Amino acid sequence: MPTYVSLINWTEKGAAGFKDTVDRAEAGKQLAGKFGGSLKDIYWTLGPYDIVAVSEAPDDESATAFALTLASQGNVRTTTMRAFGADEMRGIIAKAGN
Repeated sequence: MPTYVSLINWTEKGAAGFKDTVDRAEAGKQLAGKFGGSLKDIYWTLGPYDIVAVSEAPDDESATAFALTLASQGNVRTTTMRAFGADEMRGIIAKAGN
């Protein structure tokens, strides 16, 4: 299944409710399942992003639907990137040829 890395920032609403962030993350895991995916890892971070998450989804459309639904709740804004593991990268390199 494709892997995605999301850089997440709290909105004003999300920051105001910071005490619920772990519970919201658990709810996010359930939400990902509704789109056929999973939220593999969640890290609360220091620096320009409040949270970094690693997820899997069956396809880009499902990953996008998950991100949109999550953002529509008003607690976070996401920047999501498709990520490739070593085996996937070997396949990409092989397609690129010389």
